[in-house]
Parts: sequence; structure tokens; C-alpha cells
Amino acid sequence: MLVPLDDELLLIRRGDPFLLVAKAPELFVLCIETYDKELCQTVEAGDLIVASAPEGGDVRQAEILVELVRTYHQPVFVIPKDHPGSARLSMVVSAGSAVIPKCDIVRGTHPEQDVICASEEFGNLRLSSVHGGVEISLPESEEKFFSISKIQTTVAR
Repeated sequence: MLVPLDDELLLIRRGDPFLLVAKAPELFVLCIETYDKELCQTVEAGDLIVASAPEGGDVRQAEILVELVRTYHQPVFVIPKDHPGSARLSMVVSAGSAVIPKCDIVRGTHPEQDVICASEEFGNLRLSSVHGGVEISLPESEEKFFSISKIQTTVAR
């Protein structure tokens, strides 16, 4: 399913859990900070910036996460897999040309930006940037369970 997307945000819900998707307006370098090194990757104009709320939460919080990366190019922090703070992360963010929600990874522990921790309900979904929008790959039999809507950002840019 192709969803046209420009400067607005795409909210994908299935019950309480959700993904919030935006497109990068410009080329920038995203720094990924781990406990022992800094990794940098290029985010191309049109790449996706995705916030995930595996248990749901305030969409405005997800907007802030998205805008910290999309507008302010803030680095992403990755914690070690056994770090106790992972359990306190209610939302996470990833950026890239394609982002695959995974329910079997530990929140905040993956520097790879092509995956994002999500609830089990999003396990068969894949998001890819396409010209003018977002391609949502999802088994047709599951489409009816998702609510997909566009929202305008309320975060000052």
C-alpha cells in the first residue's frame, strides 16, 4: 500500500501500540552513539524517520522524537543489551530508507537503523521510502486491523 506523504506525519496504529512516520526533508548525517564508539550514517532526503511506541503512549512524545532527528539532527543513543534503562524506554526512533519493526529485539540496543523495536502486532509490517510517500508492506489479510492516518506536527519547527 502506497501512502502519499510530504511534510506531515503518518500515524499507524493497531490498538494502543503505534508507529509515527515522517520523511527527512534534506540530507544530513545521523550520529549513532554507543557506549564505546560513534557511528555515523547518511540520511537522504525522503528517507524515513520512525518512532515506535510498543505499548502506546502520547503521540506528541513520538512527534518530539521524530522532530529531534528530522529537524534538529540530534544523535541517536544506543545502550548495551543488558542495560537496565532499556526497560524504561517507552519509545524508540530509527531512520533510514526502510525500517522493519521487530518484536524480538531489546529497546534502544540496536545501532542498525533498518530495524525498530515494536509490538508483536507490527511484526509483519515493513516501511519503505518511495518517491512522494511511504510503501507499507503488510499481508492484505491484516490491513483491516490497522488504522493509518496523517497528522500535522504540533512541534514547533
